[in-house]
Amino acid sequence: MELQKRLLPRHIRLMALGGAIGTGIFKGTSETVSIAGPAVIFSYLFAGLLLLVVMGAIAEMAIAYPGMNMKGFIHKAFGMNVSFVIGWLYCFMWLVVCIIEVIAAGSFLQYWFPSMSLWSLSFICALFIAAINFMNVKHYGEFEFWFAGIKITMIVLFIILGAAILLGVIPSDGSEYASNYVQHQGFFPHGWSGIFSAMLIVIFSYGGSELIGLTLTETEGAEKILPKVIKGVIGRIVLFYTLPILIICGLIPWNEISSQASPFVQVLGAVGLQGSAHIMNFVLITAVLSAANSGIYGCTRMLHSLSIDREAPKRFSYVSKNGVPLYSVIFSTIVLIAGTFVAYVSPDRVFGYLMAIPGFTVSIVWISICLAQLKLRKTYTKEAHFKVWGFPYVTLFTAIALSVSCVVFTFSEENRVSIFICLGIVILLTVCSVFAGKKVVLTEENTILKSKVQG
Repeated sequence: MELQKRLLPRHIRLMALGGAIGTGIFKGTSETVSIAGPAVIFSYLFAGLLLLVVMGAIAEMAIAYPGMNMKGFIHKAFGMNVSFVIGWLYCFMWLVVCIIEVIAAGSFLQYWFPSMSLWSLSFICALFIAAINFMNVKHYGEFEFWFAGIKITMIVLFIILGAAILLGVIPSDGSEYASNYVQHQGFFPHGWSGIFSAMLIVIFSYGGSELIGLTLTETEGAEKILPKVIKGVIGRIVLFYTLPILIICGLIPWNEISSQASPFVQVLGAVGLQGSAHIMNFVLITAVLSAANSGIYGCTRMLHSLSIDREAPKRFSYVSKNGVPLYSVIFSTIVLIAGTFVAYVSPDRVFGYLMAIPGFTVSIVWISICLAQLKLRKTYTKEAHFKVWGFPYVTLFTAIALSVSCVVFTFSEENRVSIFICLGIVILLTVCSVFAGKKVVLTEENTILKSKVQG
């Protein structure tokens, strides 16, 4: 059985938005604002430009090589060893992201069930996400469409409501909200260094948009649909991050935003809209579960792709009658459920340990996509009707900027544990890629030998 081409353009559009809009905005904004203050919006704008180039590179290569997905581009450009490392690193990243998302969902549920432990609530969320991913891909896409639609609708309503309060259209307690932008050390409390320091978490927040690079094998006419989807999605992602942050920093002093709860809920509670805070908490739970849902999809499809190229166990390429890569989903579910135990072992520092890991790995994946485009552009067998503007300078600048963010990450003392985890995983995968490559070569030689003997 093969993967079924049953994802529609609206599914892909909402999956791209859904993958990028999760913990990064609803909980991670408290981290980025504490690092850079209100000026963190410049971090999101700059990262958004980098994302635009990465997504453009995916669309361009998808047109040049129809039927090939994101990992396929990297494999074609750099061979098996690199695609093995990047593919497995991408799976690792998504599994970490999914663990973050279900733990975030558990923390939001504690708003209503304070007596229940973070671990038990996260465990329930993990089981729920696992059940969704055993569905037919069309049903999965439909489920994710509505999941993502709910949170996007509520972000828009939050922006409208917050702007109305800031501008005085909706009366509140009479506070001079606009003063929050210039008080407490000003709009740039930590200068430009704070803006660049927040970049890694911001890149993590945007991570997931490249997920549509894996939907190519399950979408009819993907090479025609993808450029249109990308043009519409990137701007919305950036706006859905920057506008809410501006509103949050206007309604509540940036240095009073707690990392223990979502800034969205804190803001609505602070301006006296407690009922709205309950509604927003429901949306937050929906949002992070949606991101986890997208994450399991990304991991399972990458495992399937790795298996097809003999870079992962053959079992992972098995597809059930309803189009689900069954053993890939089972493996991802086991890791996800096991990962929720992190919340049991260290509930207070879990986000500090985990949040930086996807930021580092997303940067590496994005760099690989840019470098693949740089190498493959001259090998296109057909002219792409959509091309990245300013090639090769814009693509090269993006790869360099992402590389700098990785270097900055390695020198951060706060991320010392995450650094060792990420570097350890990369080294381990590099070693494994050498042995996997030798195994593939031996298999191919045996196949050729058998065909000669039979001939």
